[in-house]
Amino acid sequence: MSRFRFFDLNPEQQDAASHEHGPLLILAGAGTGKTRTITARIAWLISQGVDPAKIMAVTFTNKAAREMKDRIAGMVDPDQAKAVTASTFHALCVRILRGDAERLGYKNNFSIFDEGDQTGLIKKVITRVCAKDEKIDHNLAKSLISKAKNSGLNASTDENSLAGAVYRRYQEELHSLNAMDFDDLLVQAVKLMEEHVEVRDKWRARVEQLMVDEFQDTNGLQLRMVGLLASGDPPNVCVVGDDDQSIYGWRGADVSNILEFERHFPNPKVIRLEQNYRSTNAILGAANRLIRNNPRRRGKNLWSPQQGGEPVRIIAVPDDRKEAEFIVEEIAAHRRSQNLPWEHFAIIYRMNAQSRLLEENLRKHKIPYRLVGGKSFFERREIKDIMAYMTALLNPSDDQSLLRIINTPPRGIGATTVELALAHSVEHRQSLYEALRHDLFLETCTRKAAEAIKRFTDELEETRIRVSTPGAPIAEIISTLIENCDYMEDMKRTCKTPDEAMNREENVREMIRALDEYQKRSKDGLQGYLDEVSLDREREEDKAETALGVTLITMHAAKGLEFPHVHLIGVEDGFLPHDRSKAEGTVDEERRLFYVGITRAMKSLIITWCRARVKFGSPMHCLPSPFLQEIKGEHVEEETYEEIMSRPMGEEDIMAQFAKLRAQLSS
Repeated sequence: MSRFRFFDLNPEQQDAASHEHGPLLILAGAGTGKTRTITARIAWLISQGVDPAKIMAVTFTNKAAREMKDRIAGMVDPDQAKAVTASTFHALCVRILRGDAERLGYKNNFSIFDEGDQTGLIKKVITRVCAKDEKIDHNLAKSLISKAKNSGLNASTDENSLAGAVYRRYQEELHSLNAMDFDDLLVQAVKLMEEHVEVRDKWRARVEQLMVDEFQDTNGLQLRMVGLLASGDPPNVCVVGDDDQSIYGWRGADVSNILEFERHFPNPKVIRLEQNYRSTNAILGAANRLIRNNPRRRGKNLWSPQQGGEPVRIIAVPDDRKEAEFIVEEIAAHRRSQNLPWEHFAIIYRMNAQSRLLEENLRKHKIPYRLVGGKSFFERREIKDIMAYMTALLNPSDDQSLLRIINTPPRGIGATTVELALAHSVEHRQSLYEALRHDLFLETCTRKAAEAIKRFTDELEETRIRVSTPGAPIAEIISTLIENCDYMEDMKRTCKTPDEAMNREENVREMIRALDEYQKRSKDGLQGYLDEVSLDREREEDKAETALGVTLITMHAAKGLEFPHVHLIGVEDGFLPHDRSKAEGTVDEERRLFYVGITRAMKSLIITWCRARVKFGSPMHCLPSPFLQEIKGEHVEEETYEEIMSRPMGEEDIMAQFAKLRAQLSS
């Protein structure tokens, strides 16, 4: 452990890192070195003789898991670091299920449905279940199903409602396709371990020390999973989190998991990390004053050895257009006066729709920016097509994937033939693929259609055999499959411009390259690659984080990030807290969301609110958020747009105006 210096940690971090046995709750405030403490704890445990292969750290994002592994690799022997498991909940569940899913009536090669697959199947189910005079929105149905699963309710719980009928049919369809959605991964893994003690014991034997990051974001099922994995008496489980940053209640996170940790794991050691390494005391003072207003929390008081700092500014502006103009000009002036890179600035807002006026003004001023949350690489049509081909190779029962590729590119299998095949599959209780290969069905088709179907299924069968051969060059095989069916040529024909064709072709080639790179570093074959892609959709957001320019990002997406200079916009009553939160009783979570926004700032923080904002096409009068009253105190200044604009211009302001005029003339 020569590369790890234990005494570089502060006293509380040392205390947390060197805890030996029994439950441990680390309450880690924003910017207090949480990841450093977790990785130091792993390094310390290894130094004390714990087998690194029996240390498991579970978190919520692949980015966090990768960062953890990278940091551990810098502290201990490379082979020891490699042996440690750092995984997301979903990736862990896939590992558990791949070995024993057959105990639950699935095949171990089950498919994982992403949001697009899920939406498509729910739409199909709704058309089959709902009568003409009955309606249920597919997004609402998807949300209700997800909430039911994460609350531990199965499809038979609500037998009479329309939503319950959709849920039941959806689960039946998923099972017949040998597929699971993301919620199922957790539901089924917990079910497997609770109903099959030998599976639970097998996994417990692999985990001597369990660590869980971002514990405040866990739901009831994830808490049960932690309990199933934790071994020892008392259990050696260490959870790290911050109840003040619990902002995902709307998607099932239960803050009581961390608030009532002692109820689930009695007599834990509790350690608070309060020394902040990110923000100035001016920013931390505002954050502390705000969050103290939440009645149900574990007390923490963030502090920093950095004294003072720029005052936090609260600025009232006339309307949302003036707000966008003011912020962009303020950033340009700040950047110019201190010769800073654009990447030091972030504009954070409550809702995505608030970015439009900001983007217009940034483009007008020719300021580079990056909008976090754009369309993912894996959501692009051509990538979903290739993913469907690969999924169908491994899981022929996945009708959803097969329907996507059966006539993509066109191969003479028309919609009528597909409908007949689907009807045959239902009648004979077969998958669509089995129906397509069934002589009884082929005899009902025209000779031309039957020949097209046979060519298609024969190609899939031959390719399946090739990719299943140990050590086979999978990327090359998939590339050949794409080439043989003329996918690229057909794709180019459907593009509106040569640029679009070039970009889409490059996307396909990039995926083949990624598959090749995966095979060079892993022995898990095509199934392993598909699992990694399904579970790592946020990798595109990671790329967005490293792009150049001013960052535009929502408060939810900004969690875990930091920026030297932050603008929090639209802090008005009705936006923050959102109107809906008052009726739903979730104002405390809205306050935590604002707290997360404030604690992203390192050196300066400007908060703006509008007296009027266009909503639903009409200007509406706005009031400042009541949260602004709560942050007032030392090192917080209030100003108005009019006061700022009426101040005499200094030399820098005059030069900025000339620069602005020159830019307008040149454009």
